[in-house]
Amino acid sequence: MITTLLVLRALGLGDLLTAVPALRGLRRAHPQHQVLLAAPEPLGALLDLLPEVDELVPAPGLAEFRWQRGEPDVAVNLHGSGPESVRAVCSTGARRILSHRHPAAPPLAGPVWEAEQHERQRWCRLLRHHDIDADPDDLLLPTPLEVPRPGTVIVHPGASHGARLWPVDRYADVARWAADAGSDVVLTGSGAERARASRVAELADLAPEAVLAGRTGLRELAALVAHARLLICGDTGIAHLASAFRTPSVVLFGPVAPRYWGPPADDRHIALWHGRSGDTFASEPDPGLLALTTEQVLDAARKAVRAA
Repeated sequence: MITTLLVLRALGLGDLLTAVPALRGLRRAHPQHQVLLAAPEPLGALLDLLPEVDELVPAPGLAEFRWQRGEPDVAVNLHGSGPESVRAVCSTGARRILSHRHPAAPPLAGPVWEAEQHERQRWCRLLRHHDIDADPDDLLLPTPLEVPRPGTVIVHPGASHGARLWPVDRYADVARWAADAGSDVVLTGSGAERARASRVAELADLAPEAVLAGRTGLRELAALVAHARLLICGDTGIAHLASAFRTPSVVLFGPVAPRYWGPPADDRHIALWHGRSGDTFASEPDPGLLALTTEQVLDAARKAVRAA
């Protein structure tokens, strides 16, 4: 009989990558279990880089989460602290549940949620509460063997919310700087971000072929980042790929501080932060983000590349 361990993390790319240390801790603690990850289906493209996970169970979000398999031996809430995620793991009927404490499930003996900590620290702390060792710095992924376009400078001008969008003209200045220095510059993003990436390319006098937004799947994007010379982006999922592959990166933070989602303490990863927090879900660029200048970004880019 196969014993299963279910991990709920029905979130995005960056959320998955910040949970890698916890996933490794769970795998070491339960080497004989089949580890199932409830997460959005597109993330399955990265499973060959995550041997800690045996299978992805498609879960586009908590509202759609319905556990229809046999009761897992262990269910782990790496999703959040709210009643929805707590009820979701409890609904699986698991023999053992690992989650933060919440009134929605009074018997749970988990730790109290602490907002003031890095996301990687958060989930390792949860596991340590349950006597499972996990190292928040254990986040590196194996380098993909395929090399789609080696040595590129990747400029990723998109983000999930308007508050995190640094202006396109400044991204264009950065892209032009890299191209003038002889680098192969590409612009990445989702299909919805293709117009924004194309505008950056136009302002930077780059050929249309430099725009890869909407033209790469997640697996191809991971390989591109793994073999890149440098990544410049805002606080979004691709930044965590750079951390996972130790690709030099400059990440522009605002309105959320890097102490919550920033890269590891490594000279090749530079987090730029103006020092003021704001509304994550605002539609307009955060004033703190706008305070970051092109010259600051270029100076950081030079330092990150030198450190590699």
